[in-house]
Amino acid sequence: MYQPKKYKKKDPQYIYDFIKAHPFATFILNGSRILATHIPVLIEGNASEFILYSHIANHNEQLSYLKDGAEALLIFQGAHGYVSSSWYKEKDISTWDYSAVHINVKLKIQSGKELETSLENLVEKFEKNQQQPLYYKDIPQKMLEDHLPLITGFWCKPFKTEAVAKLHQGYGKEDVSEVVRHLEDQQCPMASSLSKDIKRENETSYVPLISSEE
Repeated sequence: MYQPKKYKKKDPQYIYDFIKAHPFATFILNGSRILATHIPVLIEGNASEFILYSHIANHNEQLSYLKDGAEALLIFQGAHGYVSSSWYKEKDISTWDYSAVHINVKLKIQSGKELETSLENLVEKFEKNQQQPLYYKDIPQKMLEDHLPLITGFWCKPFKTEAVAKLHQGYGKEDVSEVVRHLEDQQCPMASSLSKDIKRENETSYVPLISSEE
């Protein structure tokens, strides 16, 4: 990962919270060519030591290379967007603000029981805030029996972690405020999320990206 010094993030808690807040990752594996799949990835543990897990469909080309000990890369992407230099007090160069976490991992195939537990956790995380949640235990047994043989779960043990957040650090308060204002004026969910990230980075010390209840 390209990490200019002023944008590099080293705080383990920041990285841990970032992964929890942005669970839809790009899973990259080297096969007959470089292969990538976009999948939800969950995290287990704490900021100082954690493991990641997910699953892919068995008809996915990556399955042939999904083996114990294989290396892979997980990319977690935060909000991002174009920042026009016309928003600054003085003329400057336009840029793109963004944040991301890269995790290099070693893979381990899950057992059938581990896969089921992983799926229960996955459904729980994303269903619990629904008006009428449908949990894993509520899915018809026959449907589960038909579906489970079609996917493979795996653990991802991190061995290298890198993070970057390019969010207008080092700019004057007036310029930062104008960037935030223009992003908010776009009334776009991505731009709104990016504006919040920029404010969090420039106005306060580290604030968790998600609540402690997550």
